[in-house]
Amino acid sequence: MGASVAAVSIKKEGLISKENQKSIRLITGEGVAEDAHCGEKVQHIYSKKVDPNQPNLRQVHLIHSELHDELKTAGFKVGPGQMGENVTTRGIDLLSLPLGTRLLIGSGAVLQVTGIREACSKLNTIQKGLLKAVQYSDGQGNMVRKAGIMSIVVQGAEIRPGDEIQVELPAYPHEPLPALS
Repeated sequence: MGASVAAVSIKKEGLISKENQKSIRLITGEGVAEDAHCGEKVQHIYSKKVDPNQPNLRQVHLIHSELHDELKTAGFKVGPGQMGENVTTRGIDLLSLPLGTRLLIGSGAVLQVTGIREACSKLNTIQKGLLKAVQYSDGQGNMVRKAGIMSIVVQGAEIRPGDEIQVELPAYPHEPLPALS
């Protein structure tokens, strides 16, 4: 089986964790309907303080379910939506995708990858040590970031668990994902 959507989640406000849904509606240029991060302009609380007029590059947050599997093996109890993601995927290496990759989901949704998630200490409110498990220095001065990727909605549509995901890579040369805080 190819890449697919494992779960979809939203959070209207409040804590980091999002509630799983039967489906979510993606709105072109804005994000996930009814989600706290939906909007053309930045909605992330820290980025909003810096410049509330900057474009929202964090409209849809994706995490690969294989990370949940890895974390469970390490003793963490984390499931879909709990780390703030809107879309939990299966069968796709999200972290290796280059900037500008398009993800075609289900019957018409298109997301464009804008960066890798810069996780924050709020992850430790879910479970102690979670931040360090998903973001750390590799000992050679390189930051390892595993807490998913961010994207914008190029084409809106309703998506649900089980939807197929197709990857459309940008033209060469490929650029690595910048960290989005």
